[in-house]
Amino acid sequence: MLRIEKVNGKNVWDIVKLQVKPEQMGFVAKNETSLIEAYTTITGGGFAFPFGIYDGDVPVGFLMIGYDTDDYWEDAPEIAYNNYNLWRLMIDQKYQHNGYGRGAVRLALDFIRTSPCGEAEYCWLSYEPDNTAAKKLYHSSGFTETGDMDGGELIAVLKL
Repeated sequence: MLRIEKVNGKNVWDIVKLQVKPEQMGFVAKNETSLIEAYTTITGGGFAFPFGIYDGDVPVGFLMIGYDTDDYWEDAPEIAYNNYNLWRLMIDQKYQHNGYGRGAVRLALDFIRTSPCGEAEYCWLSYEPDNTAAKKLYHSSGFTETGDMDGGELIAVLKL
């Protein structure tokens, strides 16, 4: 059964070991980079929720949820303010094409709908324009591109 578990001292090294395919490395940050960003966001008074994605006891991926903006994010897109974002999502190369991405998005949205940081109108995310797999996954999960960009990435939103 697919589930998410907060990254902690017991599972952090298993999560760091997960990797996408070499040709996908330009689409998503390494998990250790994401965990550093989560740490600096949290210690700076912001909100970050890093999770391992598990099939039973087997770690198959990583996701991170954020809320609002933080102290180092210059030029944040307008949608970031007072909304949740699916900050990172990756499925390990050994477990791709098994429905884990779609299930992870569902679990992320279930978590967001508990309003851990308060109510919000939207969940948003961004992805590289060349990442057709991400576009297909997010569109099938109800996200719609806005036409706006976050850096070089396309922004898509879902009304909560």
